[in-house]
Amino acid sequence: MGIINSLFGSSDKNNKKKESFVNWIPLTSIEQLNEIENISESEPVAIFKHSTRCGISSMVIQRFEKSFDESLKDFKVYYLDLLSYRNISNEIGYKFQVLHQSPQLLVIKNKEAVAHASHYDIAGIDLKSF
Repeated sequence: MGIINSLFGSSDKNNKKKESFVNWIPLTSIEQLNEIENISESEPVAIFKHSTRCGISSMVIQRFEKSFDESLKDFKVYYLDLLSYRNISNEIGYKFQVLHQSPQLLVIKNKEAVAHASHYDIAGIDLKSF
């Protein structure tokens, strides 16, 4: 097996999952939106809206996690499960004046949505620029 593993790689190497540096914070109450606004006055904050039943949303969140490198490990990212907390998603739309989409990433700075994207366009938001 040693020769085969050296040629094709061992299954252990192939099964290693890349460490995620995303600082996921569950978004489970409308009151947390006030917390997000307050934090955003001193640092940018992200909200990731995810539909757990959507294949595209699952693919996008995986890509987002892979692109999130160690330099962003302190960037706060709130995770919203849309199926469980649709009322919070609606409030996000009202509060930050952004039309609901899923999946969706919003960057909040100084109490405003300074960037937002949905679906595969999420990869175009450079969090390091904030």
